[in-house]
Amino acid sequence: MADWAIPTEILGSAPRRPFVFTPEIFAAPEPGTFERSLSNRRAAEALEAEQMNRGGSVLDVGCGGGAAAFAVAPPATEVIGTDRQPDMLELFAATAAEREIPCRVHAGSWPEVADAVPDADVVVCHNVLYNVTDIGAFVTALDARARRRVVIEITPKHPQDRRRMLWRHFWNLERPHEPTAATAVEAIAEAGFDPVVEESRLPEDPRAARRREFEGAQWCRNLCLPPEREPEVTALVADVPFPRERVTIWWDTDR
Repeated sequence: MADWAIPTEILGSAPRRPFVFTPEIFAAPEPGTFERSLSNRRAAEALEAEQMNRGGSVLDVGCGGGAAAFAVAPPATEVIGTDRQPDMLELFAATAAEREIPCRVHAGSWPEVADAVPDADVVVCHNVLYNVTDIGAFVTALDARARRRVVIEITPKHPQDRRRMLWRHFWNLERPHEPTAATAVEAIAEAGFDPVVEESRLPEDPRAARRREFEGAQWCRNLCLPPEREPEVTALVADVPFPRERVTIWWDTDR
């Protein structure tokens, strides 16, 4: 992951912090408008089994607007979210209130906030692992909070891999080809877990058109460019869609 760090000379010229994200990009889709992904189904399976005894809870680590958690509520009867951006948690809590789902939120980075977060029946973590430098500590903390199952979802390669040409175009900077999902699975196994690994393709996303409205501005910021370069960035990303391929990594805790 150190190879993905933005060089100091580029970061120093950035007019804004590059990796602050617009919450709307990560908003949960409206109920009844989407098909569950494979990762959603794996989480729902464990929650449905748990509901035979009592209501099920889901903890969404790096939750954004809560797409992973709200996709399985129901069967989840309570959602818990953690995120380092307070505005993400505001969206998460507002969505829970609109859908009348009991909710708790915890601000901060994982696993630093893990001790303050309650246990949940299922812990989900989507599209976060490529930001993690110590995967062993990260997934061990996920496992410690899950009564029944941990479900992680990531892209097969780094999510910026398909758009590496943007860094080349604006900064003449080559991005690395590692790590990959296989690297993550190896690290998880080294941490003492025996995960099930499944590959799939995401169903059509009803939020795709809405997300495209924010994509140029978001990538302009990620690239450490000033806002006036946004039209140029928007034109370049238009023909390179974000990957829909996903790897689901999960295991049962059975506590």
